[in-house]
Amino acid sequence: MTARRSKGDGGLHWDEQRQRWIASVTLGYSPAGKRIVKKASGKTKTEAKAKLKEIIRDHEDGVAIAPTNYTVSDAVTYWLAHGLGGRSPSTVRMYTTFAETHVLPALGARKLRDLSVEDVDSWLASKKGELSTRSLKLIHGILNRAVKSAMRRDKVKRNVVDLCEIPEGRAGRPSKALTLAQAQAILDEAAKATPRMRAYIVLSLLIGARTEELRALTWSHVVAYDEERQAWLPVAEAGWDHEEFAIHVWRSVRQKGDTKTVKSRRSLKLPRLCVEALQTLHQKQGTAENDLVFRTKNGTALTAHNVRRDFRKILDNADLTGKDWSPREMRHSFVSLLSDSGVPIEDISRLVGHRNTVVTETVYRKQIRPVLMQGAEKMDSLFEA
Repeated sequence: MTARRSKGDGGLHWDEQRQRWIASVTLGYSPAGKRIVKKASGKTKTEAKAKLKEIIRDHEDGVAIAPTNYTVSDAVTYWLAHGLGGRSPSTVRMYTTFAETHVLPALGARKLRDLSVEDVDSWLASKKGELSTRSLKLIHGILNRAVKSAMRRDKVKRNVVDLCEIPEGRAGRPSKALTLAQAQAILDEAAKATPRMRAYIVLSLLIGARTEELRALTWSHVVAYDEERQAWLPVAEAGWDHEEFAIHVWRSVRQKGDTKTVKSRRSLKLPRLCVEALQTLHQKQGTAENDLVFRTKNGTALTAHNVRRDFRKILDNADLTGKDWSPREMRHSFVSLLSDSGVPIEDISRLVGHRNTVVTETVYRKQIRPVLMQGAEKMDSLFEA
């Protein structure tokens, strides 16, 4: 005669249709008085009982019991729907496209509780020949944040994605910087272009502002120093008959209008060429409700496509291949030209709005002149040849 199972051990029976052993246990009652029954299945009695014991242990420890049928696809879909609040529609579309193209086809059907470090490592390794390192970080981040969201909702006990290393991806197009001669050729061609593009190129090259910052620049943030009142005032109020001018880089075209980081909020004194270009543009422009410095003929904000199209035309005229360059490389050129001129990296970092010099050295490592001369000069003075 089969021994009766102890009280609290739950039930165990064979399911003919599923061809599996089913272990079940009553964990209490709902507010409506209905029994709360949890089940576990296995190919053998031992496997089913082991899974049941794990459920009982989690219940006794106060740990929510993760569902067994919750998949990676469920977690990612939930995060895309609820975890991107405040992001721009274009950002949401980008995350959705990467998730649907790279995450869900490979891992979507996997039970979340069964997802292992090996699964994620193999998946990332299979993508490294197809995607750049930046894209690998992006898809890893999508999965990582989706699983963290699932953890907060007690769908899984731990996040294995957080334990995985991101491999080096396919090499992308290396960033470039203009030489001094190339920069001068572009400025010469920009002088023949429309006042809008002349001002845009002169500012992006000579003050190193991001394209997203220039597109959001307003005339109220273009200021002159009024010597009589000893204050910085908008040029619309102070006029152009002054010696010093600056711009407040306080906004960008990001979703909430904020700059990329807090350190990116900065005020930059304008070189003479920038002042001349802005003055010409201000005189040519009519009034508009949005007060934007760079706007279309209809008074609307410039898009990235507008800037890229007109920018490449000017580079073609300067005997450079426009399609091989992007507007953001004016900022790279700004860093390179300053570094070649001996400006300390600390000053460059503040000018471009980085949090610290580490960011500048990492992002613009190919544009920073890696020559430290102080040691050699000091040794020469100590030990004469």
